[in-house]
Amino acid sequence: MNHDTSRPRGATRIVSSASVSGAPCWVSLTSRDVDATEDFYRAVLGWEWRSAKLGDRFRMALVDGTPVAGIAAVADMWQMAVAWTPYFAVASADEAVARAQERGGTAAVGPLSFPPGRAALLADRDGATFGIWEGALVADWEKWRHAAPTFIRLHTRDAFDAAIFYGEVLDWATERSGCCEVQYEGGEVVLRSQGDIVARIESGALGAAPDPTIRPHWQIHFAVEDVAACVRAAEVHGGSVLSKGSDEAVLRDADGAQFTVTSYPER
Repeated sequence: MNHDTSRPRGATRIVSSASVSGAPCWVSLTSRDVDATEDFYRAVLGWEWRSAKLGDRFRMALVDGTPVAGIAAVADMWQMAVAWTPYFAVASADEAVARAQERGGTAAVGPLSFPPGRAALLADRDGATFGIWEGALVADWEKWRHAAPTFIRLHTRDAFDAAIFYGEVLDWATERSGCCEVQYEGGEVVLRSQGDIVARIESGALGAAPDPTIRPHWQIHFAVEDVAACVRAAEVHGGSVLSKGSDEAVLRDADGAQFTVTSYPER
């Protein structure tokens, strides 16, 4: 990864997954048709695109030249769901996978080498899918956070149990350098990295009985300037609207992947 010599003296540059241990560091979309997916997100979120080193089925989304997300058009080939997936930074992919499996999670893919790092696709013990990444980050973490502000929320049956699982797998609230802080606020688990809220886990009031009707999943939220414009663009380009308000809307892209656009950097 190239060094940015224009960065102000004394500013922090995050280049390694170990530096933001346990924090969300990337989002990736599994799709069927890379060209159609590009067209949809260009129209809805204004993203630019470039080819990825992994082959024709992979693309990188850019905002003002900063990589912000990836597309892998492998849903049919690998028999995977069309979905957005968050990736969490880890110091060791092998250790994280082993800890997840020891605690009832499953490993769907990997760890595999994807230079400049290694990745694995996992599911927690309630079935919510997430990824882990070890190695040099695709983009400077601070630039990635601000180029296309991304916030993730886990909808699950038992927030307290999920927090224990992810905390043990991803080294949250430990003595590891750069680890995330975890707090309980308003009935939710709140995850902070370097002072920023980067994720929430919700299941209703903590201490309440787990809700068996919830299908656990990580929901990706993208902060945008104009929610209504994103909704209109999604409908015009083959997507659908699951819910909408003045400051937030839940959308499906033309391929069926669900995501949220919000006027807030984090909710």
